[in-house]
Amino acid sequence: MRQFSSPESPRLMTARPRSHAAFARAQKLIPGGVNSPARAFGAVGGEPIFFKSGLGQHLTDIDGRSYLDYIGSWGPMILGHRHPRVVAAIDEALSRGTSYGAPTEAESGLAEQIIEAVPSIEKVRMVSSGTEAAMSGVRLARGATGRELIIKFAGNYHGHADSLLVAAGSSAATLGVPNSPGVTAGTAKDTLVLEYNDPEGIEEAFKSHGDTIAAVLMEPVVGNMGLVVPTPEFLKATRSLTEKHGSVLLFDEVMTGFRLAYGGAQELHGVTPDLTTLGKIVGGGLPLGAYGGRADLMDQVLPAGKVFQAGTLAGNPLAVAAGSATLAELKEHSPYADLDRRGRRLEEGLRSAAKAAGLPVWLARVGSMLTIFFQPGWLADGASPQPVTGWQTASQSDTDRYARFFWGLIDRGVYFPCSQFEALFFSTCHTDADIEQTIAAADQVLQSMADDS
Repeated sequence: MRQFSSPESPRLMTARPRSHAAFARAQKLIPGGVNSPARAFGAVGGEPIFFKSGLGQHLTDIDGRSYLDYIGSWGPMILGHRHPRVVAAIDEALSRGTSYGAPTEAESGLAEQIIEAVPSIEKVRMVSSGTEAAMSGVRLARGATGRELIIKFAGNYHGHADSLLVAAGSSAATLGVPNSPGVTAGTAKDTLVLEYNDPEGIEEAFKSHGDTIAAVLMEPVVGNMGLVVPTPEFLKATRSLTEKHGSVLLFDEVMTGFRLAYGGAQELHGVTPDLTTLGKIVGGGLPLGAYGGRADLMDQVLPAGKVFQAGTLAGNPLAVAAGSATLAELKEHSPYADLDRRGRRLEEGLRSAAKAAGLPVWLARVGSMLTIFFQPGWLADGASPQPVTGWQTASQSDTDRYARFFWGLIDRGVYFPCSQFEALFFSTCHTDADIEQTIAAADQVLQSMADDS
């Protein structure tokens, strides 16, 4: 039987000595050695891998090892790394300058692409990140309604703005409490946290607080507790209740925008929100976010209206060029049917491999996003894994088992998310052969996990 090394073992450090040295250096200079916690490998143990380049569907680390990439910079690289059209657009923009702090025609061009693509957006404002887009969207909803309370859902992540960093509540509509030092109780008290996929819970919240709720903020397909798919009943309840009570329905499509369909998850589900936040793909891999929606709402943003929002680097020429080229490529050569077909094959292959190993997993997938949730215990004859419908069920996952799975795939040159609670993404560059290679690697890892237990 193959023995898996602990993620903390010297083997992993000696296998990637340059990454080990780079991490030791970074820890002396940067908090935790990383510029975003998701990169720290804290959820799987061991040390993060440092990369030097990407091309197509592959990443190469600084020790020269190559990996099939199922992160895609956490979603933006739907066309793969260094797509020629995107690189050419960046080069052309760079030849003229990097930033002007003044309007450019290219900003209007990207705005036109976004408005044409996303059903709910009539006007759009560009920012520099998904966090900034969510923060600005919430402020606009509060300013437009004159109300203070917002609803978010446990397990939905909308960036690190203070009012959105609150502990998960329940369907009993408990008021949020601070989830991070530095977030005050006063800031958190205006955020109501509910369980995802619970239409009765949101109905009860509106019954109790309806005339004070400025907005319902939600991921229309969740990627931040692993992938969780909304039920039609849940989406219908959020739309009908916000309309009835004059609240803003704010979709966070930072992950799903242009990923699940050209018009995002709202096109896929046929639900039209009042406001939408975008990020990741809309910037083509460079820092760019956006928020947009009904013209009467967006016209309340300064300087057209009184709701303040500004940004020195908003609409940066390089990011606009990368985003515009990416959207043009997606529109002209729609990849969504092929991405869905390959995603279905990956889902089926992982499910079959887990079943053969006797491991209970819940596979959730929409298009080119997927999560394999490891559940406690073993499969009994005829047993079915528990569906993951929200944070209450997602949080029961066996994170130690996922860590072993992650490192087993790393050993085989496959780079999955370094957390049980992150969705994977793949690109138009991933081939059928890549998918089969990934399934074969996963089958080996899962069988080894079963043999060693």
